[in-house]
Amino acid sequence: MAGPLEGVIVVDFTQLMQGPFATQILGDLGATVIKVEPPKGDWSRHFSLLDLYKNDVSVSFLTFNRNKQSIAVNLKREDGLDAVKRIIEKADVVVENFRPGVMDRLGLGYDTLKQINPRLIYCASCGFGQTGPYVKRPGQDLLIQAMTGMTVLTGNADDLPSATIAGIADLSTSQLIVWGICAALYSRERTGEGQRVDTNLYNSLINLYIQEISNYLNGGGIPERSRDGYPNPYVGAPYGIFQTRHKYIAIAMNPISQLAELLDMDNHHDVSGNNVFEDEEAIMADLQAALMKKTADEWLEILLAADVWCAPVYDFSDMESDPQVAENEMIVGYDHPVAGQVRAVGIPVKFQGTPGEVAGPAPLLGQHTEAILREIAGFSAEEVNQLLASEAVYNGAAVHG
Repeated sequence: MAGPLEGVIVVDFTQLMQGPFATQILGDLGATVIKVEPPKGDWSRHFSLLDLYKNDVSVSFLTFNRNKQSIAVNLKREDGLDAVKRIIEKADVVVENFRPGVMDRLGLGYDTLKQINPRLIYCASCGFGQTGPYVKRPGQDLLIQAMTGMTVLTGNADDLPSATIAGIADLSTSQLIVWGICAALYSRERTGEGQRVDTNLYNSLINLYIQEISNYLNGGGIPERSRDGYPNPYVGAPYGIFQTRHKYIAIAMNPISQLAELLDMDNHHDVSGNNVFEDEEAIMADLQAALMKKTADEWLEILLAADVWCAPVYDFSDMESDPQVAENEMIVGYDHPVAGQVRAVGIPVKFQGTPGEVAGPAPLLGQHTEAILREIAGFSAEEVNQLLASEAVYNGAAVHG
């Protein structure tokens, strides 16, 4: 069965993370994603976290570019630019995450493209927004984390402000790109008209912290980070991560009195609340002392039987072997023509009637150039050969030597 976005053609100008992850999701859901790359390829083909490559293929590139086709184009050549425009004539969606103004300078801005394809959904994503005082600033995940107020609320009070290891501004913006495009496609079904959709990292991360910011806006002030390792300054005892005799355990919001009974504590049996700020330090210290009497596995057996909100603390290896991860098909594998066997994160949303699938690996640079021009844009074989000869476009053989 085809995915829910089968038949949707996406022209993808994105690089790095926020845009490529979004277009990968669209590809996972069945869309035809055409990755338009410069002759030297997406920047992340030449960069990888940990400098990690599989047979010289960037793992970072593999992570965000499966289920796509690649066309290598020299957009500085008029015939290369015209070729891309002919592809866009047949497309439903264009996605880009350049700084504001770049696509206009390339001759591919929304005002130009809507003239050749009025039904086009054009999604632009950047760091701070298409207008305003920061329009020329570089937008990058760490910088956005710093500017949204989250780093001064993460970690311990005596530490430097702390960012998350995951690029949450990029990743959350990817989700906004996807639902913005899907909403615009649905609107087009009713109106017959395309439109421009704009997202940015700054808006996305502010939106992600909607609960904490709403508390501040409505009189909650700015909580102080704990000096005792409590993970969330907005939530009181017993919320936290605790050491046991062996390994760690996480406990969320549960009645203190219930925990006191289950953990055989000497006090706090009369505290019925599950979000307690009064005497928080004493409660947390007594919980920690009690939990040191058994291992994490022993406590989980006791606490889960009583429907206490708790969980083991995993590293990636533990997560990988968790039976629920296997049940949810969240670790998958596929074959790449150069990198070999690639293991990857699966598709998180399940559709009963139109399931998504990992149908293809991340493409080689220019691997699908000729097929895209013929099958999508309607170029003749002679026209394709002329473009290859003029080096307006490159096929896989040309860019790979």
